[in-house]
Amino acid sequence: MLQPFMHQLLEKRIILASTSPRRKQILDNIGLNVEVIPSKFEENLDKSKFEHPWDYVKENATMKALTTAKSLLHDKQLPFLVIGADTVVTLDDVIYEKPRSRQEAFDMLTRFSCRTHTVYTGLALVTFQEECKDESLSEEKRFRIDRFHCGTDVEFDEISPETIWSYIDTGEPMDKAGGYGIQAAGGTLVRGIRGDYFNVMGFPLNLFARHLARLCNGGGSTEDA
Repeated sequence: MLQPFMHQLLEKRIILASTSPRRKQILDNIGLNVEVIPSKFEENLDKSKFEHPWDYVKENATMKALTTAKSLLHDKQLPFLVIGADTVVTLDDVIYEKPRSRQEAFDMLTRFSCRTHTVYTGLALVTFQEECKDESLSEEKRFRIDRFHCGTDVEFDEISPETIWSYIDTGEPMDKAGGYGIQAAGGTLVRGIRGDYFNVMGFPLNLFARHLARLCNGGGSTEDA
C-alpha cells in the first residue's frame, strides 16, 4: 500500500503524538521513521456529548495531533505529518479507557468475560498548510486534517476471577484501553476477533496506510462518517 511512496516518506519528518510503544512498534515494523513527541492535550472531553464512541476517539485523536502540531510551528524543520490516535473499548454503550486501579481493571475484564465488545480507534493525520504560522487564520486554513476511525469486534472466552487477578498481577492491563493487550498475555483471553487485529493494538494499520497513500498522492482531505 505505501511501498510506492516509501522513498519520499523516509526523507520526511513524521511525528507520532503518542506515548504508546505499541503504535511506535507498528510503524517501525513497516519501515517508517517516526519521531515520538507526546501530546500535551488533556484528555478531558465529556463523553456524554458525543453521539457515538467513534466520534469521541476521532476528536481525541484530532486534539492530540493538533496540539502537538501547534507546538512545532517554530521548529526549523516543520514536520510533514503529525499522527494522533485514541483507542477505547465499548460494551453495552459504555466506553472503557485505561483502568485507573486494579479493581477497575478487574471489573472491566469481568464484564467482558463470555461477551463480545468493540474496540474503536480514531486517527488524525495533520499536515501543515502554507499559511500555518498565521494565527489569525482558522485551523482549517492553517492545517489539513484527515480523521477517520476503525472498529473491531473482540470475543472473550470465559475467564474466572482467579485468572483475571493473575493477569492483573502481571501489570499488563494498566496502560491499555479495556484493561488488556491482545498482543501479549491478554491474547490468551481472546476467543476470536472480527476486523483489524492492529486496531485492537491501538493503530488500524491498513486504514492508516490507505489514507497516507491518498495524502502522498495529492488527494483531498477526508473524514469518515
